[in-house]
Amino acid sequence: MSKSKKLSQKKFRFYSFILWLIVITPIFIVLGLFYFASVGGFGDMPDLEVLENPKTKLASEIISSDKKTLGKYYFNDNRTPVTFEELPSHLVDALIATEDIRFYSHSGIDFKRTFGAIIKFGKDGGGSTITQQLAKQLFTGEGSRDIIERISQKIKEYIIAVRLERQYTKDEIITQYLNIYDFNNNADGIRSAARIYFGKEPIELNLNESAILVGMLKNSSLYNPRPHRNPVGVKNRRNVVLNQMKKYNYLHKEIVDSLKMEPLNLKYTPESHREGLATYFREFLRSYMKSWVNSSENRKPDGSKYNLNTDGLKIYTTINYEMQKIAEEAISLHMPRLQKEFFEQNEQVDDSIAPFRDLTVGAVDTILRLSMKRSERWRKMKYDLSKDEEEIKESFYEPVKMSVFSWNGEIDTVMTPIDSMKYYKSFFRPGMMSMDPTNGKIKAWVGGMNYRHFQYDMVKKGKRQIGSTFKPFVYAAAIDQLKLSPCDTFPDSQFCVEKNKFGNIEKWCPKNSGDKYGKTRTLKNALANSVNTVTARLIDRIGPRIVANLAKDLGIEQKIFPVPSIALGTPDLSVYEMVAAYSTFANKGVYTTPTFIEKIEDKNGTILFQSNPKIKDVLSEEAAYVTVNLLEGVTTAGSGTRLRTVGADEYNRAYQKVVTGYPYEFKNPIAGKTGTTQNQSDGWFIGMVPNLVTGVWVGAEDRAIHFEDIAYGQGATMALPIWANYMRNIYLDSTLMISQEPFEKPEILNIKLDCNQFVIDSIGSGKTTDQEIQDIDF
Repeated sequence: MSKSKKLSQKKFRFYSFILWLIVITPIFIVLGLFYFASVGGFGDMPDLEVLENPKTKLASEIISSDKKTLGKYYFNDNRTPVTFEELPSHLVDALIATEDIRFYSHSGIDFKRTFGAIIKFGKDGGGSTITQQLAKQLFTGEGSRDIIERISQKIKEYIIAVRLERQYTKDEIITQYLNIYDFNNNADGIRSAARIYFGKEPIELNLNESAILVGMLKNSSLYNPRPHRNPVGVKNRRNVVLNQMKKYNYLHKEIVDSLKMEPLNLKYTPESHREGLATYFREFLRSYMKSWVNSSENRKPDGSKYNLNTDGLKIYTTINYEMQKIAEEAISLHMPRLQKEFFEQNEQVDDSIAPFRDLTVGAVDTILRLSMKRSERWRKMKYDLSKDEEEIKESFYEPVKMSVFSWNGEIDTVMTPIDSMKYYKSFFRPGMMSMDPTNGKIKAWVGGMNYRHFQYDMVKKGKRQIGSTFKPFVYAAAIDQLKLSPCDTFPDSQFCVEKNKFGNIEKWCPKNSGDKYGKTRTLKNALANSVNTVTARLIDRIGPRIVANLAKDLGIEQKIFPVPSIALGTPDLSVYEMVAAYSTFANKGVYTTPTFIEKIEDKNGTILFQSNPKIKDVLSEEAAYVTVNLLEGVTTAGSGTRLRTVGADEYNRAYQKVVTGYPYEFKNPIAGKTGTTQNQSDGWFIGMVPNLVTGVWVGAEDRAIHFEDIAYGQGATMALPIWANYMRNIYLDSTLMISQEPFEKPEILNIKLDCNQFVIDSIGSGKTTDQEIQDIDF
């Protein structure tokens, strides 16, 4: 072989080697990089256990008794996962058509799309598959601006994507991706996004809505459908998704053309701790759950504490979603009318003391000064900004911009903080709770009218004087101890409990409302008309200690001093306590501890807690039934008759202006009691049917803020209309199964209830004369 030929062969082998080296070296480099990354060279890689249980922060969910979401507890991640079966098929189709059309055929990496993206320098979009996007969301995070770090992150995504494909089914990958994605505005995951942007569950989404949400996956900030943000961009992006669905034969052209013409049709419903349904209950429940997770009895298998905001607990409550909604609507219907009337009447009050009544200017100044020091503004300036007291006081008289509450929506205004305090104090506040007496389950809880502006809960925290709603405790104790009948009679004349009796320092001589007295009254008539003198005679006969002990057995938490004046409702008690106590009458004398949680589950559905309400026999079934019978008299012939009347007091201005929804025209048996405290500072009504007891309180923050006229300030005007509108709408929904039947009569009933027969028997026995009968108010 010639020398030149050998030289050319040598060159050929050399160039071949160089060529192969050029081809093979990048492959080995790439393989080396992938191997280097897989063993943790670019940072920790998730192992099998982490892939099976990726760490995602899940909000704890509050679930109503009718399986609807009341709210959630979370820090930054408002995420509640759904299953693949809870996703509509068109949402999945839109996702695949737009993000990864070969999703069901690749193994985590779409090489064709990746090389296409490299060649075109990403001009037509990236090459990431859905699985790679999930890997980025779960483990690698957003891409770095540093090219080296970005390459290492991309390599890690490829490796994790392949591992995810081995670990999960395709449906599970889609579900995880939609559950993990942040759609902005606290819409973490597809369930929160569907609820916040469209007010529905994911399975209820229509094609238009699904296309909007899939369009957000490109950039949830840029293509955010929140009102007034980028409606044109959102619509264009939605149309891109629809075109992709048409391109890959998921939709016909006619349907796409029709959908493109539709508006966005948003129902933006923010989810926050201060908005939504049952806000006061949710905040009360949060406090309870904080104690629950801190208890040593409630720990994870590894011994650590549950995190209420990130561990995805499911808290199944007794609150009925529809009943809660109806309760809040009843308050929103009545309170604005009541408030409007108060504002109109308050115009007649001296400006120097308004909105207070019956106080001196000095007393008003004292109230406002104390309120200043309890305010958040004072706390921040004193402790966070280290201001001195004089400087802080001066700031309360300097006008500032603020948004204040009104029943027509928030008002942007300029006001001094001291004037805003007086403005907020002038509002009446409601408190309302509804409970099933047979099992203690709380069905509705409304602690106020707007949690953003009035955060003090008037169901459990707030305690106010209860007035005549306490009287049934006295009557029940007398019936239980003395076996009295509703037909037994007592003189309606002034009566005094003598000095030094029952610890009285002075003699106690209560007066009737309006200082009016009659002849003789039956027990039923006396309670129906809330006659103070008869109640005083009863507590004198049985003693206040027996009444105080009964109140304690009925679940009253506060210590009640055994003095005669408790008979007229001097103690300050909560709506929560009063509803639970009255429920004992409806539940045949058995007290059941109120319950608000059915069970608590972890994110995997393991039951961590299940309620077991405590019960206690307090009254005989007979005594409880007779007490209920007396309370039925309140709604048939007493202070609660407006529940049944039509056109009564048609000239009474209060009916026309503030008895919201009148006439109510209830026909079914209802037991109840109104309550009005001194100067009309508090209005109460507690009403019962066999399987629902509901209590309502209405009053201002300060007792010196009230109506002047009892026609407006009595419980029958302040509180009863809320109960009436609530129950009327409850009865419109037969699925709630609230009873309209009579209270069940005990098998053994020796106490006479029929006062007509009682009269006949009394005359026949010679115990009562005809003249005496004529002098009795039945």
